[in-house]
Amino acid sequence: MTAMFRPLMIALLAVPVVALAVDWGGDAVAADPVLAAAREATSRKDFARAAEVLHAALDKTPANPDYHNLYAYALRKGPEPNMELVFQHYSEALRLAPKHRGAHEYIGEAYLMVGNVPKAREHLAQLDRICFFGCEEYSSLKRAIREYEAKGGR
Repeated sequence: MTAMFRPLMIALLAVPVVALAVDWGGDAVAADPVLAAAREATSRKDFARAAEVLHAALDKTPANPDYHNLYAYALRKGPEPNMELVFQHYSEALRLAPKHRGAHEYIGEAYLMVGNVPKAREHLAQLDRICFFGCEEYSSLKRAIREYEAKGGR
């Protein structure tokens, strides 16, 4: 009977390893010219151009959580962010993909921008559940919260 269950046990143990390989960036950016153009613009800190590219892409593909996430990021990093619109797009990214690590990290950072530490911590807790063995998004948001609190909430 034990020999019968061995393949099942091996398959079940492999599932977390496969799940760790999933990433919202990297390969998706290389395969998607919209994401590539947006990332290139943000790397130059041209957030207006990134927002323009992503806004046009959302008109054509409104169900893409990466587009919503990066559009909100570009808006947030711009000179006068419309935080209502920022939260709307992060929320849509999370509605479409509830385990989107980047959206949880970035919406947490957005909550810090408006002084809402409890909401930032909610998204940190979500990342803690999603990233079973830890992830960069969790570490970055945790660091941002720690720095925000060290500066006295500024």
